[in-house]
Amino acid sequence: MKPLADCRLYAFVDTAQLQGRDPVGIAGSLCEGGADIVQLRAKGEPVEKVRRLASEIQPVVAAAGAWFVLNDHWDIGRELGVPCVHLGQEDFFDAGHRHVSDLPGQASGGPAVGLSSHAPDQALRAVQAGADYVAVGPVYPTGTKPGRAAVTLDYVRWAAANLRVPWFAIGGIHAGNLDEVLAAGATRICVVSAILGSPDPAEACRELRRRLP
Repeated sequence: MKPLADCRLYAFVDTAQLQGRDPVGIAGSLCEGGADIVQLRAKGEPVEKVRRLASEIQPVVAAAGAWFVLNDHWDIGRELGVPCVHLGQEDFFDAGHRHVSDLPGQASGGPAVGLSSHAPDQALRAVQAGADYVAVGPVYPTGTKPGRAAVTLDYVRWAAANLRVPWFAIGGIHAGNLDEVLAAGATRICVVSAILGSPDPAEACRELRRRLP
């Protein structure tokens, strides 16, 4: 796997957007299209299903030399030895954690940790907590975060000027607005709907990937 700082396109196997398609096959398509990172996002799914999907998808992503990230489920991530787990503010800080070393078993070595942020103070807090990367968004309104107000390009500009850890712009990003996200200073993006909503996810990845710096 390349260093997180060198990753550019972060894609998702989101069980809510698969429309009956095989999640393992989708993971392969994302890697084929050039995704540097593939996250399994399985909100509301039974724990056993999350464990099974993660165990099936992780080897596919690893074989492509990409990062596999498991959303939310720290314990399953540790159990399976995944490279990285992504946690939201509520899953990390609201659960009483102050540093990634507080996570169960992390002191003896464990997955890298990505943290979400929706404002500058949250991003700074994530950095201070030892996050390996920070997600910045949602830049635009998005159905994957219903009820969450868009942070706008102003937050992207702030991140470009102030963050020194790898950070990824996320939320409503697609081919039509990518140029303005890049102009605001982003060099790494997370994309869910614009890829999974495409009839050809691999080609959707390629289109985005070739326009990234």
